[in-house]
Amino acid sequence: MAAPLILDENRFFDSDPSIRTVARDLYDDVKELPIVCPHGHVDPKLFSENKPFPDPTELILLPDHYIFRMLYSQGIKLETLGIPDKNGHRDETDNRKIWQIFGDHFYLYSGTPTGAWLAHEFSVVFGIKQKLSGETAMRIYDQIQEKLSSPEFLPRAMFERFNIEVLNTTDAASDLLEEHKKIKASGWSGKIVPCFRPDTVVSICNAGWKAAIEDLSEVCGFDINSFATFIQAIENRRAYFKLFGAVSTDQGLYSPYTHELSAIDADAIFQRALKGQSSEDDERLFMANMYMEMARMSIEDGLVMQIHPGSFRNHNQVIFHKYGPDKGCDIPVQTEYTKNLHALLNKYGNDPRLKLIIFTMDETTYSRELAPLAGHYPAMKLGPAWWFHDSIEGMTRFRQQVTETAGIYNTVGFNDDTRAFPSIPARHDLSRRVDCNFLAGLVARHIVDMDDARRMAKALAYELVKEAYNL
Repeated sequence: MAAPLILDENRFFDSDPSIRTVARDLYDDVKELPIVCPHGHVDPKLFSENKPFPDPTELILLPDHYIFRMLYSQGIKLETLGIPDKNGHRDETDNRKIWQIFGDHFYLYSGTPTGAWLAHEFSVVFGIKQKLSGETAMRIYDQIQEKLSSPEFLPRAMFERFNIEVLNTTDAASDLLEEHKKIKASGWSGKIVPCFRPDTVVSICNAGWKAAIEDLSEVCGFDINSFATFIQAIENRRAYFKLFGAVSTDQGLYSPYTHELSAIDADAIFQRALKGQSSEDDERLFMANMYMEMARMSIEDGLVMQIHPGSFRNHNQVIFHKYGPDKGCDIPVQTEYTKNLHALLNKYGNDPRLKLIIFTMDETTYSRELAPLAGHYPAMKLGPAWWFHDSIEGMTRFRQQVTETAGIYNTVGFNDDTRAFPSIPARHDLSRRVDCNFLAGLVARHIVDMDDARRMAKALAYELVKEAYNL
């Protein structure tokens, strides 16, 4: 007989009753608050078209590299899972067969945040009553498929049912934002806003950089033939994004190194890049200077500046060459912030008009560098634990390591950073439970009282993110 899927009402709370009771009390205060998604990768086309999701595999498995990277680590080939290659070709197109493989191996997610998210998705979002397994895979597939064909499970209906107040997408510098235009023109009340992501036009040693510059020139309507015209183009596009509600920019470069170049030196590097003659040192200096330029622009136009360095992108070159980026192959590297951010923070960090949100994949920097920096500079805030650390223990460690030095009001709540749309309420619910559990521990040790804890719980779940992103 298949095992039942039961979500305990006290899941993720401490086993100590004195903490668990307080955690549940705090959670009950915030669990129904609207969801704000300030950073993520959900395709806006879902909401411009508002078409039924094709099937459970397309909705849940294929967009979520958290899911298929685990399967790949156990020797299950991406070809077998139907992951599209760089040309959009899929070796396996039988989505029921793929879901059966998923069910056969679902036990792999036990104890992981992915397992916790999926349990919430299946139970709360889709009303599934049994655990996913090889035995139940097809029954659950059919149950979800039936729901997906109903009006209640259209993308916009799910957005409203999830109580999402605003959802940020992530969009390339040259993106025309056509899907955002369609959403805006449709008259639908759901708030979907773009986020300006210029990485492809900043990474001058990337093989696709010249093509990205040509795309940027085309959408801007003028030739980008100097560093000055490049900066003009970036400012042009930021203004365009703001027309469609953008509140932030985002950069996911390798290093947080910041350094200001003279106009002459910046243009010399840019000219070498146009000729295909860039060195690694050129790229390092160009990116460092662009951090400075982006901070200046943020002070001028009000867009929040996010940076998340410290990822060795596409570590598995075999997968990258066949499938392209974002296939679960990005791996954290050791990262330094105190020295690397010195130039930017000394020039702009004392200006409260700048909102600079720093994320990290290297959690060893929380208490040593990031919390002390955010606890001093008015412009800087700490992004939440994410990307390998958006887990029960990872989020708990984050709060433990930064709160005493920076407080919670120099952090910015939570973001889900997901491509898998139905996982959004699951991810936010887990975060709210973990934060309430942390605060309950402070109450149990008489570090804060219940009034403080209630105020802090609401701030972490809802208020901090709205304030940080000017929402």
